[in-house]
Amino acid sequence: MRPIKFVNLVIAVFLLILVSACAPRSEPVISEGPPLPATSDETVEPAMSDATAEPATGHETAEPQFADFKPDNFDDAAVIDNPWAPMQPGTYWAYEGTAVDAGESVSRRIEFTVSDLTKEIQGVRTVVAWIEDYTNDELVEKEIAFYAQDRDGNVWYFGEHPEDYENGTFVEAPTWIAGIEDSKPGIKMLADPQLGTPSIYQGWGPAVEWSDYGQVDQMGPKICVPVDCYEDVLVIAESSLGEEGGYQLKYYARGVGNIQVGWRGTDEVKEDLKLVEYKRLSPEELAKVHTQVLELEKHAYEVSADVYGQTAPAE
Repeated sequence: MRPIKFVNLVIAVFLLILVSACAPRSEPVISEGPPLPATSDETVEPAMSDATAEPATGHETAEPQFADFKPDNFDDAAVIDNPWAPMQPGTYWAYEGTAVDAGESVSRRIEFTVSDLTKEIQGVRTVVAWIEDYTNDELVEKEIAFYAQDRDGNVWYFGEHPEDYENGTFVEAPTWIAGIEDSKPGIKMLADPQLGTPSIYQGWGPAVEWSDYGQVDQMGPKICVPVDCYEDVLVIAESSLGEEGGYQLKYYARGVGNIQVGWRGTDEVKEDLKLVEYKRLSPEELAKVHTQVLELEKHAYEVSADVYGQTAPAE
C-alpha cells in the first residue's frame, strides 16, 4: 500500500476531530452482558445500544437492551409503590384461565402474594414474592421471586427460585439470582412507561437460559376482568431469546398491577389468564405465607447450593 502524503494525513486528522466535536453526547442507559449458552449450532447474541438508539413503537419490538444497574441508586428498595406494579406486603392476586401444554388445552391458576419478608441481593434489599402455579388443579410449581424499586421508581427483578413438581414430586429448580453465575437484574416495570421506549431485559440468567424482556405495546385500552373493569390500561409485550415472533401480553391497571395475561404471534403456551381475586391478606393468612416462603427457602439451600446457597437468608 502506498504511504499517505503528509498533507493528506493532516486533513484526515482535522476532519476526524471536527466530526467528534460535533457528535451529540448522551449518558448510556444500558450495560453490556454476556450471551446465553447456545441451544443450537448458532449462539444468540443480545443486542446492545446506547441512549441514541432508535426506539420501536406500537407492535414493533426493538432489540432488547440492558438497563444500567447501580446498587447505590436504591434507597428504600423494599418499598415498591410504582403505580403500575405496587407491591405492598400482604397483597394477593389470583388469576385463572387456560394455556396450551404439550399441544393440549389445560386449565391454569396462578396465585401471587407479596410476603412480609425481604432478602438482600447485590447489596439491595428486595421484596420476596410467593407464587403458586396450578395446572388442571394440580400444583406444578412453587416459587419465590425478588423485586426492588430504585429511587427513580423503576421496579427491578433480581431473580427467582422456582421448584417444578410432577404428581407432587419435586423435579427441578432452575434458579437464577442476580450477581451469581453471570446473572443480572433487569427492569420489570418502568417508572414512566411510554410507547416508543426500547425493549428492556427483565433479568438475565444465562445458566438456566432465562432472558425475558419486555416493551410497552399499548396504552389506554379499557379491560374488564372478573374483579372489575379498568380504564387506561398499560400493555407490556414480553418475550425471550429464542422465541422470535411469540409474545406474552401483560395488562396493568394503575394502583392494582397485572390484571390480565394474553398472547400474540407464535407463542407456544398461549396463556390466557384474568384476575379473579384481588385482596389484602389477613394477619393469619400472611403469617402462613411467611412460613411457606421460609420452608421453600430451606429447600432452596439444599437443592440449589451453588446458586441459592450463596445468598443471605430472607428476613
